[in-house]
Amino acid sequence: MHLISERRLDDVVERRFTLGEIPGILWLPASASAAEPVPLVLAGQPGGFSLEQTHARMLARAGHAARAGLATITLELPGSGDRPRPSGVDEARAQVRASLTAGEPVGEDVIDRLVLPLVDRAVPEWQSLLDAVLDLPELTDRIACSGGVVSIAVRLAATDPRVRAAVLFAGSLVPRSILREARDVTVPVHVLLQWDDEHNDRARSLELFDALGSPEKTLNANLGGHTGVPAHAGAEATRFLVRHLGPSAAGGA
Repeated sequence: MHLISERRLDDVVERRFTLGEIPGILWLPASASAAEPVPLVLAGQPGGFSLEQTHARMLARAGHAARAGLATITLELPGSGDRPRPSGVDEARAQVRASLTAGEPVGEDVIDRLVLPLVDRAVPEWQSLLDAVLDLPELTDRIACSGGVVSIAVRLAATDPRVRAAVLFAGSLVPRSILREARDVTVPVHVLLQWDDEHNDRARSLELFDALGSPEKTLNANLGGHTGVPAHAGAEATRFLVRHLGPSAAGGA
């Protein structure tokens, strides 16, 4: 993990870095220090957009988290920015768009070809990032994942014991195999669902929620399209993260 730059933005310190050749950004509360370390939120990006395209949105999320005492980190997805796309993803994405334009269901094979190569590459990268970033003195080992491609978050929550809670954004296509993996998710989960999301299969999102194996899971559903998540829903997701990562949840950490 190589630090490229650091700057202070109001009450957030933004550090740009590379993990190998992969760009990423860490946002720390300005008060974070070795004496007062903070929990960390792995903030996923929406698929198909680069770090630069989503910077303003991610910074806003990181600012809310920082004011709640949480650090936020994100990593460029495979196929985003200057990173090469996994083989077959462009063709699968074109087929998805054609199906949605025609008002037809997206085929399961197309969903697999679009999503699974991304999950297979992204999850090990996030795990390598955790290996590196948890050496920083400003951070505790209390970790959650939040947002981005929901299938990536599901696999992370199901397979990495360092992840203690997850906020899932039900806004991307979910392969059937990820539904099966969701049964292995046992950490607390908070799912955000836009009821009228033009890019999302609502029935599949509800199926995913039902499949999650966590004994503590909450579905926060709101009217509106893909980008219309109301402020109060985002605030509730932050409270969920604080509840499961804050000092009262530290346990023996």
